[in-house]
Amino acid sequence: MPKRFRLTRRFPVAMTEDGYRRLKRFATQAGLDEGEALSFLFENFDSVIDEDTFSHRLRIFNSELDARKR
Repeated sequence: MPKRFRLTRRFPVAMTEDGYRRLKRFATQAGLDEGEALSFLFENFDSVIDEDTFSHRLRIFNSELDARKR
């Protein structure tokens, strides 16, 4: 029997414009709303990411983060 899908947590999220546009595009393509798309991504995080490029991309993002906040 499949797990019942319940949204149990709500939290304020700050996202970049690029990140939000990509989330909306993914959600639309998958037939989900944004919250469901985020739940899917994080529930399946290990199988969704490319482990070979993840740490490199994260370092780049963190190095550009302060400049992007301005």
